[in-house]
Amino acid sequence: MAGILGQQPKTQLIRGEQQSLLSPLNSTAVTKPVTQQPTMELNRKENQLFLQSSNNPVMKQMAPQTKTDLIKTPLISSSDDSMALKPVAQQQKMQLIKGERHLFSSSDDSVLTKQIMATHTPDGREVEVKPILYIVEDILHQANPSLILTPQTQLEYVDETTHRAEVVSMLEALAYTVHRMSSEINYKCAIGGDGHATTLAVLQSLSNYTWDGKLVVALAAFALSYGEFWLTTQLHTVNPMAKSLAHLKQLPNILEHTDILKPRFDAINNLINAMLDVTKCIVEFRELPPEYIPHDAPEMAMALAHIPTAVYWTIRGVVACIAQIVGLIGLGHDYMTSTTEAWELSSLAHKVNNIHGHLIKQLNTCQQQIGERKHMEAYQTLVRLFETIHLDNIKILRALMYSKDDLPIIDGITKKRVSVDVLRRKIVMLFISDLDISHEELFVLIQIYNDTHQGRMERHYEIVWLPVVDRHVPWLQSREESFNRLASTMPWYSLVHPSLLDKAVVKYIREMWHFDKKPMLVVLDPQGKLVCPNALHMMWIWGSLAFPFTSNREEALWKEEIWRLELLVDEIDPAILQWVTEGRHVCLYGGDNLDWIRRFTTTMRRVAQDARVPLEMVYVGRSNPKEKVKRAMSVIAAEKLSGYWTDVAMIWFFWVRLESMWHSKMQHGRTVEDDPIMQEVMQILSFDGSEEGWAVISRGSVEVLKSQGKKLLDCLMEYDTWKGTVELEGFIPALGKALLPYQTHEHCTRLILPGETGKFGEKIVCAECKKPMEKYVLYRCCTD
Repeated sequence: MAGILGQQPKTQLIRGEQQSLLSPLNSTAVTKPVTQQPTMELNRKENQLFLQSSNNPVMKQMAPQTKTDLIKTPLISSSDDSMALKPVAQQQKMQLIKGERHLFSSSDDSVLTKQIMATHTPDGREVEVKPILYIVEDILHQANPSLILTPQTQLEYVDETTHRAEVVSMLEALAYTVHRMSSEINYKCAIGGDGHATTLAVLQSLSNYTWDGKLVVALAAFALSYGEFWLTTQLHTVNPMAKSLAHLKQLPNILEHTDILKPRFDAINNLINAMLDVTKCIVEFRELPPEYIPHDAPEMAMALAHIPTAVYWTIRGVVACIAQIVGLIGLGHDYMTSTTEAWELSSLAHKVNNIHGHLIKQLNTCQQQIGERKHMEAYQTLVRLFETIHLDNIKILRALMYSKDDLPIIDGITKKRVSVDVLRRKIVMLFISDLDISHEELFVLIQIYNDTHQGRMERHYEIVWLPVVDRHVPWLQSREESFNRLASTMPWYSLVHPSLLDKAVVKYIREMWHFDKKPMLVVLDPQGKLVCPNALHMMWIWGSLAFPFTSNREEALWKEEIWRLELLVDEIDPAILQWVTEGRHVCLYGGDNLDWIRRFTTTMRRVAQDARVPLEMVYVGRSNPKEKVKRAMSVIAAEKLSGYWTDVAMIWFFWVRLESMWHSKMQHGRTVEDDPIMQEVMQILSFDGSEEGWAVISRGSVEVLKSQGKKLLDCLMEYDTWKGTVELEGFIPALGKALLPYQTHEHCTRLILPGETGKFGEKIVCAECKKPMEKYVLYRCCTD
């Protein structure tokens, strides 16, 4: 052939032939002098004859008996053979690229699946894919066409801590396979091999690997070629060897047209990202714990059925990317300016992205199933823990407070993170609430805690705040600020963050301890045993006197109590306790009807003066001390009608203690029919439910009278009719007798109790007539 054509014309003709065959936008040959066309045709025929000859040594190498032989075949035997093969190779390469246009044409998917599965014969070998995938991902992300190094370029070095000894050992074992795969794919792309056939050949070569192993090895082979290509490109301006290699590969021509090639590079990068996404998704499927979701589970089986096809199309993407890189080397301007290749790559990326979208949905479904099963397992473990006898409380506390964190709680005084070991063998009170704790509630609890533990002295119990939040509500900055604000004000221990409270723990708190928004104080003894499901009521009623806060202690305290003003007021207002000691008459009254308040206080003072009894009056508002109560306090202060509590928290505490008495009695199975204190408490609570006022009048500890506001005011207005009995019987007994005619059978008693009463019995009897009360559901949003 060298004798027929001169060496110089031959070289020009082959270049012209390449430009003609590789330009997908122009089906005709590049314009050449007419005298060259017969030579070009002759050259093409010679190439065909050369390839068809059975005696050609190159063809003998390209016709192996097996696919394994093909992988081991030298790519090209000599430089002359290379020159002879190049025109046909480039033409076949373009056919491969054009073949990609039919990726999404209708075809028999089952045939493709059978072909893929026929290549899969795993032999049990395992590949630790994650470290390799990490290296591959790093290479592909750094292979950036926009990064060309100069002597002034500052490089970011890769953290090599992941290249631990076992990973290096595994890479050494896979190095030959990865290099062989890279050479095979490059060779097939160089000779224009069909994309489908090349992909199946790769799968066949990796038949003994798992699906995720095939993917990672194929991606590593691609990273080897792609990284080498861009490493030479990036270093050619600063490294003499890289510069020579770049000239040998004609990379400067590529760099001169980076603006033209940008759509193609962008398409390659998009495809690479899609391939990495699918690979990571399949690796995650591989790592799903079979003890929680077996392979025959419907969700898992559906996903596993799609993984072989996903692996095929991802490796098909690897072949397409390598074909593009091989095709860029030494090609002319017409091929560079073609946009068809970018479209083909984008179509393939779209296909792989769709596969990823489907797989990620299946993965999320599987992970949700696993999460639910783990959640139920953790819940059952927690149930068994509380049913087991322990030597101390540490195992229980770690299960409640996220055992994976060594320092899950914060000391309320030092504000430093500490271990649950500080709670070992102590009585632990779990303060459970959401983030909507009222200021009054927190203020009073802190007061009780500080009064008990002044000077941070050695004590036998600790409080730990466990914040329970709704996981379905987004954790916004405002919620983070609310949590931090509450935690900063608490002098006791608190969980570092609500996220440390496991879902199983929240389920246990809600189902076993009946938590529903309202704060509660669960008590565990030094062995972690539950001794009181909610000691908050005990804390409100008796404070530290209720220690050790057990149900037995609560029962014992009630046996010592009688209905008296000290129980009603306790230490909320020490002045009242002093008045009781001095034998004064004390009148506590409530409501927010200003007209009744004015008439009652005026009349009551007049009657007390006439009866010559020392009287002190204190306004205690209503159980929901909002704006109406505050207005009433302002009027009382301005008109000097009576005494009142200036701090709204004191009013709140007065009413919450009454509610706590009711809850405490109900927990011990008491009713108004068999418990006098329960009857008195319910009557005052029912007074608060009416629109009018009420009053409790007392002298000393045990002489106590209570009445609904209108009846009491009407009776006081008729004082002249019964004042003669005051000197004989005393003021309280005389007033009690005078009220009897006003106690008619007609009454409408309303008892408003917190929403958590569902766990008690349905039967609530009226404190007035002892008949069962009708039950209604009241939803209240009171902004007053």
